[in-house]
Amino acid sequence: MRGANIEQDPVFSYVSPADRVPLDHPLREIKDICSRLLKDLSRDLGRMYSPNGRPSIPPEKLVRALLLQILYSIRSERMLIEQLNYNLLFRWFVGLSMDDEVWDHSTFSKNRERLLDADIIQKLFVAVREEARSRGLLSDEHFTVDGTLIDAWASQKSFKPKDGGPSQSGNEGGDGRNEDVDYRGQRRSNETHASTTDSDARLAKKSRGTEAKLSYHGHVLMENRNGLVVDARLTLCSGTAEREAAIDMVGELRGAHRITVGLDKGYDSAPCVQGLRELNATPHVAQRATGSAIDERTLRHDGYQVSQRVRKRVEEIFGWAKTVGGHRKTRFRGQRRVGWGFVLTMAAYNLVRIRNVSLQGAAG
Repeated sequence: MRGANIEQDPVFSYVSPADRVPLDHPLREIKDICSRLLKDLSRDLGRMYSPNGRPSIPPEKLVRALLLQILYSIRSERMLIEQLNYNLLFRWFVGLSMDDEVWDHSTFSKNRERLLDADIIQKLFVAVREEARSRGLLSDEHFTVDGTLIDAWASQKSFKPKDGGPSQSGNEGGDGRNEDVDYRGQRRSNETHASTTDSDARLAKKSRGTEAKLSYHGHVLMENRNGLVVDARLTLCSGTAEREAAIDMVGELRGAHRITVGLDKGYDSAPCVQGLRELNATPHVAQRATGSAIDERTLRHDGYQVSQRVRKRVEEIFGWAKTVGGHRKTRFRGQRRVGWGFVLTMAAYNLVRIRNVSLQGAAG
């Protein structure tokens, strides 16, 4: 018998969003971990607000919503709020009931400064890392360091002389409001020019023969057992940023035992190699064709070849951050905010990785 096409909505619903989410959905374990870690950070979250006044939107819900934005590649906070209005999975993950009103997208902008000042995202990243450590997923002997360029939220046309001189040659205007610019014959560098949109962005390029873009430099320290991020930070682009960040991150590892660190050719310099050795770390650096800072003392060991194979897994982290996490081009301006977004993306990656590795271990 044909069913009746009734389009009238029922007044009440007796099924909660949690009951509609499959028991084996990947977000279930991620939410369990997030809720437990955010509960441990409750005191830090409480310090963000005054004890008096109107109650705020719970910061735990804001953080879970920001994690959803990364996990589901949502381009903007406006689109995130739109999804929260009708997506039952998102409502369940954030902690909203069927009838809860969703806040305005501007709430994220207003509360981001609070999260920055309280360093909540860095503390969450550390808590996620320690969760992996408690499960026995982290190596404490073998690591990899690498960096990647993140496009700044600034146009090349905003890169103008610091002294206020002429910024372009050729056409001075154009028919539209987007002026025509011809950079042919101009010499532009970070010493003489700066972006008027994002003053922290620096002109940089990945390799010879590629175009230079306004960028930031993201750095990751990966442990080699399961490919989890142990440390993440963002710096201004410079000729030595990668090597300096590598030494800083390795120096903050706990323990006095000897470790190995896999690195690509960009780190093959005497100051970097010597700095790592002073930290009781054996630098497994990919050799340059000429002028290498390492010799047969390092190359003769089988562990060197293993490090060179495993270190390529760090590209999976950057690939995930740029394709899924939406961090190929940042949505923020200023080193502080861009770094905040980069660390949050690495925390989201670790949550996914912990869930996947734990699932593989249970199946095995």
